[in-house]
Amino acid sequence: MKTWLPALAGVVLGAMLSTAAAQEKKYSPGASDTEIKIGHTIPYSGPVSAYGSAGRALAGYFKMLNGQGGINGRQINFISLDDAYSPPKTVEQTRKMVEQDQVLLIFGNVGTPTNTAIHKYLNSKKVPQLMISTGASKFNDTANFPWTTPLYPSYHLEQKIYAQYILKHRPDAKIGVIYPNDDFGKDHLAGLKEALGAKAKAMLVAEQSYETTDPTIDSQIIALKASGATVFVNISTPKFAAQAIRKAKDIGWAPLHLVVNASSSISSVLVPAGLENSVGLITAAFIKTTSDPAWAEDADVQDYVAFMKKWVPQDNPDDAFCAMGFLAASVLRDVLTRAGNDLTRENVMKMAKSIDGLRPPLILPGLALKTTPQDVAAYHDLRLQRFDGKRWVLMD
Repeated sequence: MKTWLPALAGVVLGAMLSTAAAQEKKYSPGASDTEIKIGHTIPYSGPVSAYGSAGRALAGYFKMLNGQGGINGRQINFISLDDAYSPPKTVEQTRKMVEQDQVLLIFGNVGTPTNTAIHKYLNSKKVPQLMISTGASKFNDTANFPWTTPLYPSYHLEQKIYAQYILKHRPDAKIGVIYPNDDFGKDHLAGLKEALGAKAKAMLVAEQSYETTDPTIDSQIIALKASGATVFVNISTPKFAAQAIRKAKDIGWAPLHLVVNASSSISSVLVPAGLENSVGLITAAFIKTTSDPAWAEDADVQDYVAFMKKWVPQDNPDDAFCAMGFLAASVLRDVLTRAGNDLTRENVMKMAKSIDGLRPPLILPGLALKTTPQDVAAYHDLRLQRFDGKRWVLMD
């Protein structure tokens, strides 16, 4: 009997030590036994203030989550500041949150130029720049910027899908493009040219740019029509996308019109443009259109609509930017839940780079998120949809 007692004691002791190790709590600034502090900037004001609804949806989600007990028993302290889509303002607000508020991470910031402005700073500080709302290819550079991950489909992926559609259905197309003169617009345009390959030079007959501070883009749309373009790739932020849709109709220009996903919101873009003017628009999608009757009985959509009515009542549940915020918050919730009690910035990044087949609420059928330490672009496919005057209808 005595011969196995030491062995048994060793097993028990080992199990106890293993359990203690598993329960060991590790923290970086911004995390504690009771709190996880998250920083965020978004344009609540300025020329692209339509994106601000996503920030309100994020805030509502974390309030809801805190009411449910938080994440692993910790409350989320969500600090969301207005950057007006101004890179210098983004830098100012981000430095404040990192150096004064001591946030654990920066999450979900909107915009290519704004995220570019803080890209090197956050990586030099080894502060996670997580799930940012931009698809610019530069943000999937794990070798040089290991502390950054996007959570928006790559602009190159999006333009590849448009190019494939054009080449298949309009092989003789003359393509006109409008884009903002910033990193967002230029990355989209580069993606389109890359996807068209050797045919780009012949097919692209007109490129018009604009500044986000411009009052209108009427003259650019008139110039695109004059070019003889039969396909219009509308790479615009919401306010200008709506102007482009309306102006094209006003001047009798009726090309095949593809609008980037970032400006596909029915309530924020198509309603101001005129629903009747938006018939036939095509976009590449990754998220369910919550106003679509086809999803009326969908459990995810029903939960989301109920969430909006309770936690973000000032905004329209049909606003695609709110839906995107809801989806993004659920992905961060998954990452932080898996991080457990090891809330170091290093471990949070490890979890963010090991998403495997996640299907967050509202994602379209057939799509799933996957990241690896070498590839942090979570989306690997999108689905085309066409606007019929009332709703976006999936095309495949």
